[in-house]
Amino acid sequence: MILLQQAAAGSWAQAIFGNQWFFLIAMIFIFYFLMIRPQRKRQKEIDNFLKSLQPGMEVVTSGGIYGKIKEINDNVVLLEVAHNVCIKVDKSTFANPAALQQ
Repeated sequence: MILLQQAAAGSWAQAIFGNQWFFLIAMIFIFYFLMIRPQRKRQKEIDNFLKSLQPGMEVVTSGGIYGKIKEINDNVVLLEVAHNVCIKVDKSTFANPAALQQ
């Protein structure tokens, strides 16, 4: 009788332990496909957009400033916002390539 109770208790503990691992692995899998993977895809699109910036392109900064690129140096962009009015902005401020597709 005691051996049966111990065997039942052992299988019950194994079932709970096995289920915990299953749920842990399932949560990691769901977290990866719902949060990490889409964020990497968005970051890759932004990086490709920043590499493709060229003088003459019309862009929008993350602050909402519309303008045309006049000159690009390392991380600084000279942006023409009106006729003969240029401002210097950091290259990383062009973080929304979809803003021009409206």
